[in-house]
Amino acid sequence: MRIQESKIEEIRSAASIVDVISGYVQLRKRGRNYLGLCPFHSEKTPSFTVSEEKQIFHCFGCHAGGNVFKFLMDYEKISFVEAVQELARQLGIDIEYETFPGDERQSEQETFYDINTEAAKYFHNNLQSSSDECELVRKYLKERKIKPQTITSFGLGYALRGWDHLLRFSKEKKLDANKIVELGLLGKNDEGRYYDKFAGRLIFPIFSPNGRVVAFAGRILDEKEKAAKYLNSPESSIYIKGRILYGLSFAKDEIRKLDKAILVEGYMDLISLYQGGVKNVVAVSGTALTEEQVQLLSRYTKNVVLLFDADTAGIKASMRSIEILIKKNIEVKIAELPAGEDPDSFINSFGKEKFEEIISYAQNFLEYQSAYFEKQGMFNDPARMSEAIRDLVKTAALINDELKRNLLIKSIAKKFNLREILIENELQKVLKKEKSQPRVTKNSSEENRVKTIIQTSSNIKVTDSEFNTEKEIIKLLFEGDKEVVDLIMHYVNHFDFNIPFNSTLFKLAANSYEEGENIIAGALLDKLDDEKSEAYLREITFEKHGISKIWDEIFPGENEKHVLMKYAKDTLKKFKLQQLSRKMNENHKKIEEAVSEEEKLTIMKENLQLEKEKSLVSKELSGEEVH
Repeated sequence: MRIQESKIEEIRSAASIVDVISGYVQLRKRGRNYLGLCPFHSEKTPSFTVSEEKQIFHCFGCHAGGNVFKFLMDYEKISFVEAVQELARQLGIDIEYETFPGDERQSEQETFYDINTEAAKYFHNNLQSSSDECELVRKYLKERKIKPQTITSFGLGYALRGWDHLLRFSKEKKLDANKIVELGLLGKNDEGRYYDKFAGRLIFPIFSPNGRVVAFAGRILDEKEKAAKYLNSPESSIYIKGRILYGLSFAKDEIRKLDKAILVEGYMDLISLYQGGVKNVVAVSGTALTEEQVQLLSRYTKNVVLLFDADTAGIKASMRSIEILIKKNIEVKIAELPAGEDPDSFINSFGKEKFEEIISYAQNFLEYQSAYFEKQGMFNDPARMSEAIRDLVKTAALINDELKRNLLIKSIAKKFNLREILIENELQKVLKKEKSQPRVTKNSSEENRVKTIIQTSSNIKVTDSEFNTEKEIIKLLFEGDKEVVDLIMHYVNHFDFNIPFNSTLFKLAANSYEEGENIIAGALLDKLDDEKSEAYLREITFEKHGISKIWDEIFPGENEKHVLMKYAKDTLKKFKLQQLSRKMNENHKKIEEAVSEEEKLTIMKENLQLEKEKSLVSKELSGEEVH
């Protein structure tokens, strides 16, 4: 089944890309576009741009971009079909599907999702069975105070002991064994024999933010076995470990509601807290906190409380996580449980009210790091004390908000009874070192990037002037002015372009024009068949015209529409004259290589005709009277 193309277009047309992205990113209007901090990489200065007119987004920092569907795909880590379905759901549009005879193939991602869904059901059903083996697993969960309803809610399961239980199930369901191997649920030995990799383990399905099973974690129950305590799925096209937070699909609504997330380390910590009524909790589970995970979490809140183990590893994880969270403009606090307790044991022993009391006493990073340094005895020695203070200043330097940063500097100075100017000087050293990193200006880097795309994708040699003129013609098509588009379509064909990308884009735009549709960049992106073409379209679309400054000086006081038309005529004239001149130069070479006089004469006549055409075009587009 496929979604009808007309329905996809209806959904795209009904969506406001600004409204959709505003649900994920804070945007501010800047001229004709909207600007915000990019959700796909860490940045302090906003370079993420969204155009309502063109229905596309583009980041000038990491070069992510596309239309509204691409945004949802990249942000939610979902397929194109899922993005269409999600947007339709947001807009309240019913989707219609069409079936193609014999078209049974699915994308690799969809196949993986299907396999994981079936495997999750299989593991969960095992746990509900009446066998002695599964009864022991249920007894273990009961001892851990995990209730049956919680088992169902989180889809907990069990992989039976033995080498071929899942294998036999997959054969019954006609699942591709090689795909299951890729997902890490089956292994394959040197003899080519398949075997169950998670055998004898309690299974935790891992869900994407929108609730699809992307991976599994398996906990060994027999501590005597010489095997890793946890076994996790390998990364795949649907699962990148550093981009997933365990439990987010369950917690996201509560996180939004409370505007706060509690970040814990383990699966059981999260499950016990959620069962105990603390539902704004997510877990890193088996990986150090990553920037991608923080970026994902920042969609729902800017306030995070860290609640890691109080052992050496947990403290190191907290210290590292503090830096990553601050870099992403997250307000971070750190909570500590009594010695010997973890979130799982504490919530089960003392309940929600006492747990929330612990969270309410969470410290900011200055208090937490200072307390840690003090425990390490760093304040007993002047050299180590200065080292500790510099570490605090380095962390404070990560804060983008200047007012907040300065208040922290005052706090550090006051806490250690130092002159504020000393701490301020240390801060400036850190900031100066950071600023000294070489940077390329946005305009020059974007211009070079567009040229690089052209050079690496085409053997056609064009002058800078031809490159810029062709690019301006394409950009003018997306300005939304019908008269300008009419003018360009009258004079230009797709074969007039020397750069293949431009020829392709013009052809697609011309098709839309002939069908009476508006030429919108966002609508054309899905029709391009390679990433370089998409990147080229996005980047030239968001480039600034040379109109504003230059043409305002030439035509002071004239409205934008008139200025745009004059700019279009001037650019079009330049484009046509360059095109005709190129043909004439090619003909001059042909004349030199011609064998017969008759052949030379024919080419010379063609050049005379081209010269007349140049004169005619020049007069028409300059507004001169044509005789």
